[in-house]
Amino acid sequence: MEAQFFAFAQMRRMRTVRRGDLSRSMLRLTPDQERKLLSRLARAKLVARVRRGLYLVPPRLPLGGAWTPDETLAINTLIADRQGRYQICGPNAFNRYGYDTQVPNRIYAYNNRVSGDRAIGAVNLTLIKVADERLGETTEQKTADDEIAVYSSRARTLLDAVYDWSRFGTLPRAYDWIRADLVSGRVRPADLVRITLRYGDVGAIRRIGAVLDRQGIDRRLLGRLNRRLRTPKNPIPLVPGRAGRGDVDRRWGVVWNERA
Repeated sequence: MEAQFFAFAQMRRMRTVRRGDLSRSMLRLTPDQERKLLSRLARAKLVARVRRGLYLVPPRLPLGGAWTPDETLAINTLIADRQGRYQICGPNAFNRYGYDTQVPNRIYAYNNRVSGDRAIGAVNLTLIKVADERLGETTEQKTADDEIAVYSSRARTLLDAVYDWSRFGTLPRAYDWIRADLVSGRVRPADLVRITLRYGDVGAIRRIGAVLDRQGIDRRLLGRLNRRLRTPKNPIPLVPGRAGRGDVDRRWGVVWNERA
């Protein structure tokens, strides 16, 4: 039965199999036979379960070993099944742009459908559900299998390192990444300001505004950030969780405790 399944899938060039496909095909399996077959193949790691009733199929029968899908194929299949959008972020983006040399052992992705950890074959995913309007500012990368991986852009990744610092543990390192990219020209100040205004919160605007101010960025760009803020009453630390000792920047409402 397994051999017939793979012969059928390869003949049809099927990348996914859904519950019901085999009972309606030339294999003419009963629903119970189909369920048991797919479960058996998944346990043997010959197909990868995306969710209940949806499986990824290898392009050819694995010889003498288990099969696991490519990371991009795994996340693309999961999110497409939910008719959603995603962008790879966090540790994966930090490594992609050279901010961090550590290679993550899972994929982190903002998306508008699924929340929590998932495993598809040997691919581990941490899915962070966000509102539709928080998705955007992306870049694409084609894999050797012609899959398209969607990543947060370089400037968006810098914002997320400040905005989502508690999730990714990126402060104060993110400030050095921002400074280095501004000096090297890899990120334009205008792009970082625009993205901060669109996707950041008040805390991110205050912190990034303070850092850009000390970098001598054009005052007109700083004014765009500053106009989004009300007069800060209680200064926030530049580095959360660290002792709040340092100079107080009244314009941005930030305590400069970066070196504390």
